[in-house]
Amino acid sequence: MVAVMTPLDFRNTNTLWCSVLAETLARRGVKHAVISPGSRSTPLTMALVRHPDIATTPVLDERSAAFFALGLAKQTGFPVVLVCTSGTAGAHYLPAVIEARESAVPLVVITADRPPELRDCASGQTIDQQKLFGGFAGFYHELAVPEASLATLRYLRQTVAHAVERAAEGPVHLNAPFRDPLPPIEDGSAAGLAGAGDWEAFFNRPEAGAVAVVAGSPVGPVLSSGRVAVIAGNDWPHAAIGRWAAARGWPVLADALSPARLRGDGAGVVVAAYDAILRDRRAAETLRPDWVFILGEIPTSKALRQWLGAHDPQVVQITAKAGNRDGLHGRTITLRLSPGELDRVAADWTAAPTEWSAQWARAEAAAQGALAKLAAAPRFEGTFTRAVTEVLSDGQVLFVASSMPVRDLEYFAPVRTDGPRVLANRGANGIDGTLSTALGVAHAGQPAVLLTGDLALLHDTNGFLIAPKLRGSLTVVVINNRGGGIFGHLPVAKFDPPFEEYWATPQQVDFGRLCAAYAVPHQTVDTPAALRVALQTQSEEPGLRLIEVRTDRTLDAATRQRLLGEAAAAAGDALG
Repeated sequence: MVAVMTPLDFRNTNTLWCSVLAETLARRGVKHAVISPGSRSTPLTMALVRHPDIATTPVLDERSAAFFALGLAKQTGFPVVLVCTSGTAGAHYLPAVIEARESAVPLVVITADRPPELRDCASGQTIDQQKLFGGFAGFYHELAVPEASLATLRYLRQTVAHAVERAAEGPVHLNAPFRDPLPPIEDGSAAGLAGAGDWEAFFNRPEAGAVAVVAGSPVGPVLSSGRVAVIAGNDWPHAAIGRWAAARGWPVLADALSPARLRGDGAGVVVAAYDAILRDRRAAETLRPDWVFILGEIPTSKALRQWLGAHDPQVVQITAKAGNRDGLHGRTITLRLSPGELDRVAADWTAAPTEWSAQWARAEAAAQGALAKLAAAPRFEGTFTRAVTEVLSDGQVLFVASSMPVRDLEYFAPVRTDGPRVLANRGANGIDGTLSTALGVAHAGQPAVLLTGDLALLHDTNGFLIAPKLRGSLTVVVINNRGGGIFGHLPVAKFDPPFEEYWATPQQVDFGRLCAAYAVPHQTVDTPAALRVALQTQSEEPGLRLIEVRTDRTLDAATRQRLLGEAAAAAGDALG
């Protein structure tokens, strides 16, 4: 008989049940839980807070809590547990669960609930929580009401272990009903199990043997001497794409969210200005591909997507994700491979003509030469974005908000080998929970910088409530153009009224006063040089701070269009 392990709590049935649950989570790789306050979730909270191998963070607002957990899971790669009480609390998780589903982030959502006899009878804080997240949870199960028996504890262990395994594909949902007593009151109901078995053996569940299955490649026999372009998408983890592609004479079109853009291996032809290049009709035609390899997800660029749609090349999408990832509905072969498996499958794939990469290199050099005019527009949003990507370095994380910031990153971020890791919520592409997600990223360890617009930040001001709990460093750079700058690039911008009120949605928030309300340090900078200095001196200091950059979104829209147009024309001219 093995002595009882300290994480198990035999004071009552609920404490034993939840301590078995917490121990199972820890043994299956969970290292962090994010918990919002509530009564019905008391047994869960007590067990998780008590467990020595699970770090816990309390977050008042469930919506912020969910995005904070999302950021933690994105940064660490480990599943993160979310816990809330019964009723509407879990409903606030939905936007983050959707994002986690679309970007395959491992979240284990546990919603506490009243037992079945207290449902559908006007009992307080009780709603129908069955399959609360619908199809956005890849796995759902309602746990049994806790019982103090080895048989039901084995069921609990296996079910929770399976849920964590399924979380590798995206969010899972466990609904957890509890009867009283909810606090850890000793009542003798579970004491008899303290010496009833070998608890170490109970938890020592053998790992399933890892079986690496390399997909048979229908590609190799077909490739001959065609012109192949590689698109490095935002969720392909391997940075050494340049060398892999260079060996075959293939250019790499690197999304700003791909490691190949800011953390590449320095080899081959890596193209950052593909959006500008492909806006030129001559360049788009000259650079027409026969094959396109998409590693991960296709970038945001509308010009890139239109280019693929117009020329309809044979597409090979390489992804570890399940489901249909081809939003363009092209002639697509999907290979579900890891980076190591890709190297083995691609061993006999042939090289493209020598001139192919050289053409892309000329177009990239010409476009970047035109984009160098950013320096002459010091108050332009893109110039500040470029400064952020140039000053941050290896060991830091850049989290970028959706809408205009992520697009400016795509347009203007340079090619580097020693830059920061870049993360974003690009599964559903929303602005929900931007600050909370970035706080979760920073809390996981590496110093982080959030690049965001004003509306995305204001959409998640409750995230500031997490600041006192932050263990890491987060510097928020907010581009304050007093509204939704991205909408100025849409056709609807010509229709004012009602464009300004209903799309641009101008705001007059004083960010200095907002930060003061949350005791968050605030400063404004007027030039990219000043922003560089602020980031160099502050971006690794503990805690949260905000740097505000004020711009004019109307002038920025015109400057952006002009610069991208000049870069496109330069690329077209370079290709003759």
